[in-house]
Amino acid sequence: MTDKPSKPPRTVPVQSATFTPAVNAEIRRAAATGIYDIRGGGTKRSVPHFDDLLFLGASISRYPLEGYREKCATNVTLGTRFAKTPIELDIPITIAGMSFGALSGQAKEALGRGATAAGTSTTTGDGGMTEEERGHSRLLVYQYLPSRYGMNPDDLRRCDAIEVVVGQGAKPGGGGMLLGQKISDRVAGMRDLPAGIDQRSACRHPDWTGPDDLEIKILELREITGWEKPIYVKVGGARPYFDTALAVKSGADVVVLDGMQGGTAATQDVFIEHVGIPILGCIRPAVQALQDLGMHRKVQLIVSGGIRNGADVAKALALGADAVSIGTAALIAIGDNDPRWEDEYQKLGTTAGAYDDWHEGMDPAGITTQDPKLAKRLDPIMAGRQLANYLKVLTLEAQTIARACGKSHVHNLEPEDLCALTIEAAAMARVPLAGTDWIPGKGF
Repeated sequence: MTDKPSKPPRTVPVQSATFTPAVNAEIRRAAATGIYDIRGGGTKRSVPHFDDLLFLGASISRYPLEGYREKCATNVTLGTRFAKTPIELDIPITIAGMSFGALSGQAKEALGRGATAAGTSTTTGDGGMTEEERGHSRLLVYQYLPSRYGMNPDDLRRCDAIEVVVGQGAKPGGGGMLLGQKISDRVAGMRDLPAGIDQRSACRHPDWTGPDDLEIKILELREITGWEKPIYVKVGGARPYFDTALAVKSGADVVVLDGMQGGTAATQDVFIEHVGIPILGCIRPAVQALQDLGMHRKVQLIVSGGIRNGADVAKALALGADAVSIGTAALIAIGDNDPRWEDEYQKLGTTAGAYDDWHEGMDPAGITTQDPKLAKRLDPIMAGRQLANYLKVLTLEAQTIARACGKSHVHNLEPEDLCALTIEAAAMARVPLAGTDWIPGKGF
């Protein structure tokens, strides 16, 4: 009697690196519904970012500053080119535009309170100016968007600066969305829209098609406001050299550059993940454009898209930015995606930290909603304090790094203070790969 041949050992199942469970789930969802996925937030893919850079602290060849007795300044002035009344900030960190409609009135008030306490500015976003935000913001930037929702000359005169939004990092070349369940009577009244009806913002301004028209529009805005307000031009990260140069030639006082890690209230997921470039790849080309035009530091550069801590702030400044802007991080600071609401996030089919269905208006934290009961959960006074604390920490961290590099002002940080951990980051930031003097693309 012969023994039966034993079965060969099973191989370990290996899932496809291309058709991952998440990819397969999206294919099934698309097949079942026939519509594309809409969400908020920013890109979730891993792309080169500030974590791929390191500072070269002072030792023998550089002399560090003592934190307890040597000052490191953080102030910044925005709008020095043409505006009669530039904006004076205590810190180089501003609050990005997030609309009333996307956010609750309480959230807008909290952002204003926190920014004011920290000595910086906040921004209206699409949909107009709320009294909560204007009343609690010492410095308020008014966004002038393609939709023109809520736009009126009186509010242009009430603001402290005007930001002409050409593009956004999460969706350069695309417009935004605000679904009907978030268009309350108040939102509808401010935007001159019917309540409860889905709204899609235009992807381009209706009355100009190029830089020559933009120059005319900027002049109109200056005349309306008596040349007092700084005029910003915001672009999404796509072609930073040319967009920065054209914004400067159109007469901008400040250029705002938003990378693909920047968030959005709602747009197509495929847009968020596959259009635009990381902010790390945007800063140096924009600075180069300013330098080529003789305008670096004369026209200020604000960068945004995934700023999370003081090291990110310091790295952006070292690469040549004058200031940074935060959006997602500010929402987290005031309570968004807080684990204390985990049970309710679970009921929505998600989890704290992954919740990005802001467009549905069911945010348990009361931030990205127009539901009165949910919005009441957010205490704008306490949330404003939390934001102010967070901004204070960012500033202290940036100062600590600047002192370690021997700088008496955070704006004195420079590319020479940095090295890169990866070839991709070295090429994008145009700083040497760590341990070498090699900058990819600049020879061997």
